[in-house]
Amino acid sequence: MIRIGMALFEASEELERERGISKEVIINSLCDAMVAAYKKQIRDKDASNIEAILDEQSGEIGVFRTKVVVENVEDENTQISLDAAKEIDEDVELEDEVKIEVTPDDFGRIAAQSAKQVITQRIREAERKNVLEEFMSKKGTLVTGIIQRVENRTVYVNIGKTDAILPQKEQIPGEFYKPGNRIRVFVLNVKDNNRLPQVIVSHAHPEIVRELFELEVPEIEDGIVEIKSIFREAGFRTKIAVHSNDPEVDSVGACIGPRGSRIQTIVNELKNEKIDIVRYSDNPVEFIVNALSPARVLSVDILADDENAQEALVVVPDDQLSLAIGRDGQNVRLAHKLTNWKIDIKSETQAKLFEKNNDTQNVAEDNFDEFNDNNQEDSTNENYNIDDEIQEELSQRAFDEDDFNETSQIVEGDE
Repeated sequence: MIRIGMALFEASEELERERGISKEVIINSLCDAMVAAYKKQIRDKDASNIEAILDEQSGEIGVFRTKVVVENVEDENTQISLDAAKEIDEDVELEDEVKIEVTPDDFGRIAAQSAKQVITQRIREAERKNVLEEFMSKKGTLVTGIIQRVENRTVYVNIGKTDAILPQKEQIPGEFYKPGNRIRVFVLNVKDNNRLPQVIVSHAHPEIVRELFELEVPEIEDGIVEIKSIFREAGFRTKIAVHSNDPEVDSVGACIGPRGSRIQTIVNELKNEKIDIVRYSDNPVEFIVNALSPARVLSVDILADDENAQEALVVVPDDQLSLAIGRDGQNVRLAHKLTNWKIDIKSETQAKLFEKNNDTQNVAEDNFDEFNDNNQEDSTNENYNIDDEIQEELSQRAFDEDDFNETSQIVEGDE
């Protein structure tokens, strides 16, 4: 047996506290390293009856070989005679198994080198597994981290046991990411690799807004107020549709909070990003009107409502057109995503002109159809008249020919 002392157990307990790696991982790694070193020394990698045993009481470790008790030994590596076995244990019988220590005398240095490599590798594997399990459970949630560095427009955020990657496409446009600043990010994905797992996070995901509302609005966390849909253009504007499951609770008022305290906290967290809280409705007309807020809507006409298309024409006052459309079409674009309806917006003047043009076009089409019908009728009557005249002329010609033939026969007879 090789005495290793109690320092190994103390180090194992410290690793377990700091990195979450259990003491069993260290002990098993040491035992596996001893077995691997012994097999390498005897040049028998396929030996299956070798194991290392660590005595935690004495702090000693040794290599043992398991052999079967037989009358006639045929293989000294796997069998032992009954007499030799009784020297180890007097109560042993035939077909029993006994463990025989085979630890070499000069095994300490060789085992130490092998144990160092194996333990280091096992610790890395255990860390990778722990990180993978921890962040797989956090996938789809909001976490707080500290910005470590920025390289080639990629931001690295420390979120605990590893540095997460914040790619450029998941960053807020115009946002300055300074190392050392705290940041809330959304865990998008966790990829396993040979080293530590790669965690991909986002600072622009719409679910960040959802998580912030759940943190700030107790009614949402309790399920009284429900977030139906949410769409965001990070750094600029977000629209969120909410619905109350309790008639006595105002969904929009609950999200705004007393004197706007709740919504203001969220806006500050999002660096003054605009947030429109919309009251959800099963009625598409009402939902579209709410989604286009703060613009005032005069009317909503449903143009198509089926599985393949949902389209509506919205009329707003002339002075509300730019507000309804929004800067670069942002307001109507977010309303379309929020309601899943294609929205065509026209001002009151445009709608009247459009309706007038449609009426004029319909009258013109009716007159054109009537004109075609009259022409068709006149043309048909004219054809009938022509046919009658031709028929009369042909009949007259036939009559004249008969008279001529009859006259010719009379003249021939007279002659």
